Amino acid sequence: MPTSPPSAKTARAPRREGRALQKGQQTKAVIVDAALGLAAHIGLEGLSIGALADVTGMSKSGVFAHFGSREELQISVIREYHQRFEQEVFYPAMSEPRGIARLRAMFGNWMKRTSIEIDSGCIYISGAVEFDDREGPVRDALAQSVQTWQTAMKRAITQCKECGQLRADVREEQLLFEIHGLILALHYEARFLRTPGSIARANTAFDNILARYAA
Repeated sequence: MPTSPPSAKTARAPRREGRALQKGQQTKAVIVDAALGLAAHIGLEGLSIGALADVTGMSKSGVFAHFGSREELQISVIREYHQRFEQEVFYPAMSEPRGIARLRAMFGNWMKRTSIEIDSGCIYISGAVEFDDREGPVRDALAQSVQTWQTAMKRAITQCKECGQLRADVREEQLLFEIHGLILALHYEARFLRTPGSIARANTAFDNILARYAA
């Protein structure tokens, strides 16, 4: 039995739905970007639908429609932060050869981002303070993001050992702990105490660590 061709009205419907979906995604991206900026200064717990409505010029119901809950908003911010962290810190370092060169690039990129966040704030660090004694999906999302980065750093350290550039008896967990400690100390010294020369001392400390564990 022959079927009649779709009407122009029917053909336009998917296009309208596609444009609406694209517009919705763009609006959500704008909200997440604004939320990320707020969270860097006031923390994840400081985020609220009302505050974002004021910043973006949207209604509370309009903001709420894109997330459904404050918790979902916080998780979206964590995921966006992690994605930007990877784009700025991890992926550029992958162009370096395996070994010390790549590990240095990862730390160097991390330091560049940290230097900026001394003024704006770091969600990984502020979030750890906010959620260290709490359970739930927001804490889980935050911890998973940090652990993903630490896994990448550990892999880079292992590759340094495989290349013969670090001693075979070096424990990846110990070296990672010391490197991560430099970033935490830098935030405390530069952001809280505002101690001059903190960035230079962090870079010197990284060189000292590599020298101590060199093959």
